[in-house]
Amino acid sequence: MSSYTGKVWLKSMLALVVMGVMLGGAFTASAATPFEAKVKAAMAAMKEESAKLGPAKAEGGVLYFGATKINDNYELVDSLKGKFGGTATFFVKQGESFMRISTNVMKDGKRAIGTPLDPSGPAIAAIRQGKGYFGIVDILGKMYDTGYEPIFNPAGEVVGIYYVGHLLE
Repeated sequence: MSSYTGKVWLKSMLALVVMGVMLGGAFTASAATPFEAKVKAAMAAMKEESAKLGPAKAEGGVLYFGATKINDNYELVDSLKGKFGGTATFFVKQGESFMRISTNVMKDGKRAIGTPLDPSGPAIAAIRQGKGYFGIVDILGKMYDTGYEPIFNPAGEVVGIYYVGHLLE
């Protein structure tokens, strides 16, 4: 084997090892979580129930499904909690942020309405790419097993976020 061929082989092998480590980390990060099945079932139900109301739209910080205003409407999030346990939230897009407008996540004994999705968390990074995120997240100082998925309007724009999760404490 020539010196050049040996160097190319060594670089190729090193690249494969690095990719293996990176992919291994990715697979480890996406390993099953304690409430994964419940989170996915609750997310499917949340999307199905809101779709029955009509297409999503956001106007001036208000989220609608069809003619139903979601801001300060807790019927669906509380129904999901009753069926699946855990927590549920609708966020609406406001500028580059996403604000809780219907939730059963509590802060200081009250619904955490008006609080933003963590702007540096893993969920918002996925949502900004039009993708969902499922995994362990810190929400207002507590760890949750979560699912986040973008809410799209008929034009394909992200206007909000569906969230479901289970407290890990």
